[in-house]
Amino acid sequence: MRFSALKILAEGLTGNKGWTAHWRDPQPKPEYDIVIIGGGGHGLSCAHYLAKEHGITNVAVLEKGYLGGGNVGRNTTIVRANYGLSGNSEFYSHSLKLWEGLEQDLNYNVMLSQRGIINLCHSDGQRDAFIRRGNAMVNQGDDAIFLTPDALQKMLPFLDYEQSRFPIFGGLYHPRGGTARHDAVAWGYARGASSRGVDLIQQCEVTGIDVSEGKVTGVQTTRGPIRAKKVAMMGAGRSSQLAEMAGMRLPVESHVLQAFVTEGLKPCIDHVISYGAGHFYISQSDKGGLVFGGDLDMYASYAARGNLPMVEHVAEAGMTLMPMIGKAKMLRSWGGIMDMSSDGSPIIDRTHIDGLHVSCGWCYGGFKAVPAGGHVMAHLLATGQHHPAAAKFRLDRFRSGRGIMDEEATGSQHNLH
Repeated sequence: MRFSALKILAEGLTGNKGWTAHWRDPQPKPEYDIVIIGGGGHGLSCAHYLAKEHGITNVAVLEKGYLGGGNVGRNTTIVRANYGLSGNSEFYSHSLKLWEGLEQDLNYNVMLSQRGIINLCHSDGQRDAFIRRGNAMVNQGDDAIFLTPDALQKMLPFLDYEQSRFPIFGGLYHPRGGTARHDAVAWGYARGASSRGVDLIQQCEVTGIDVSEGKVTGVQTTRGPIRAKKVAMMGAGRSSQLAEMAGMRLPVESHVLQAFVTEGLKPCIDHVISYGAGHFYISQSDKGGLVFGGDLDMYASYAARGNLPMVEHVAEAGMTLMPMIGKAKMLRSWGGIMDMSSDGSPIIDRTHIDGLHVSCGWCYGGFKAVPAGGHVMAHLLATGQHHPAAAKFRLDRFRSGRGIMDEEATGSQHNLH
């Protein structure tokens, strides 16, 4: 079923009785060429590109809950390509280009809103660092404009520019950045994969990974064993637990990142604003709610909820930056489980077990990486070769020490990235 203005009009006039299910709900088959563990953004994206670009459709996506019920639906929906480190820069640039053609590719409205992202700076040193990052972004082929305090005040008059703690020295403006509707992204990829023959199997938790003579042979699930020639672990914050089923230990820790939304308000924030000194970022949703977040809860956890001290910390940072939001009522909060790698950059690679692949360590970059994360993993599974955009995301960099990708220069402590 393709969407069109004519179809919407016709359904509206006939009681919306002609819509069909967006994806199939099949029973699992005994064997597949490829099994993808995780029915979130990356897993669904990978399945879509395996089918669309490589013609591999004997694929199953296994999700222990419902499709899109994990991190892909528990984030602040930000899309950007404002990285400065080689490796990350190429990858997120590739992802943003995929975002820009995603609605045409999927024939599905993911509500991509390229409203622009502004990263504020609060010292001479941070301003210089942002100018260097902006130059790197431009050299990569992306867009970056450094805004002076006067230019910022014209665009964002509601910020507190004279605060004594973190005075605003300017900002790095990334016009092509913005937001997308997280649920719609998952649904669009699910629809695209299913329509090409991929089996999307919900309520199917993986309980074991079968390995024989150094080669993966399949998985054990709550719906029975499934044989597979290749297995891709794409379980986001549960990556370390999945790897443990295969006798592996990954260089990641799982941490909770909280997010918040206020009641619906009239339009007041046109951009995504990131306040690094206070670790606070905010945008306004299409329903009017102010969507914002802050720092990690700082302790390792698999619980998709946060703690009250971090709620206070994030609210305090927001009030410091823009006192006007103090009158808004907070509607709800939620937590996503992030697998933090020890250098702050992702891992997309084969493992030492033949046929077993892993995509993990997404830190704060998981949602914005959904198109490229699936695209490059599909390329690796189909061809056995790393996609050029993800050539540096090797697992063995943590063993050898070569190729460490420390984007923020904060060392090997997971929760500092």
